[in-house]
Amino acid sequence: MKNNAVSFPLPAFLRSRTVLAASVIGLTLTTAMPQAHAHRAWLVPSATVMSGEQPWVTVDAAVSNDLFYFEHQPLRLDGLQVTAPDGKTADAQNASTGRYRSTFDVKLDQTGTYRIAVVSDGMIASYKLGKETKRWRGQAKDLKQAIPDGATDVNVSRNYRRIETFVTAGKPNTTALAATGVGIEMVPVTHPNDLFQGEEATFKFVVDGKPAAGMEVEIVQEGIRYQDKLNETIVKTDANGQFKVTWSQPGKYWISADWPQRAEGAPAPVGTIDKPVQRAGYAATVEVLPQ
Repeated sequence: MKNNAVSFPLPAFLRSRTVLAASVIGLTLTTAMPQAHAHRAWLVPSATVMSGEQPWVTVDAAVSNDLFYFEHQPLRLDGLQVTAPDGKTADAQNASTGRYRSTFDVKLDQTGTYRIAVVSDGMIASYKLGKETKRWRGQAKDLKQAIPDGATDVNVSRNYRRIETFVTAGKPNTTALAATGVGIEMVPVTHPNDLFQGEEATFKFVVDGKPAAGMEVEIVQEGIRYQDKLNETIVKTDANGQFKVTWSQPGKYWISADWPQRAEGAPAPVGTIDKPVQRAGYAATVEVLPQ
């Protein structure tokens, strides 16, 4: 597998989207031209692996151009979910939202792995009344009443987004990492708090609980703030929704995907009130530890 691994980072003068090829588990890497830094939503814990009696973790949440720097806007915490190692909901404490970031604390009073996520699930609709175009955003239960009689050119989508990170106190477990069956999720093959420099990790993506074959996944290492080009790698999942990564450097990494993925130039699908277009987004922050 080593000759098929994804390595990070490239030298500064080569930090653009990477052209790679691989065959293990059907891993296919795609090429693309460098892009300007885009807004990315993320959660970053103060630590990912902890020991001791009932430690605490502080989590920063933001949307930024440069990963893990506060310079655009805070990530709102309306959909904050903390899942404890026993699979039950845990409380976040001391939550606050400032100009550039939100922050909150979690007391790790159980041994095992916590899944910390901000989840949104809403509807977006556009329609015409006469010649005027209207737009609406809200919850599914309010959709039918929100679209007035006489509306034409109705286009409705359901948008589900999960932004998450993982923290382990003591010995890791996977109870909190079980898929919910809604939207894009990363389910454990290699535990997300068991990542080490020089070692291979396997990830699996599912959409609504089913393997996401052929999904394009973006992986970005921290430290892009002072780089002219984005240190980004694009991979595609195999038939089982899996891909493999070998980490050449320790540090934080941002892993993201969107679904469905439309070919360039293909027309956008149109959704109705009874059958909206389904869209999902996912982003996770993981930490690779040094050997």
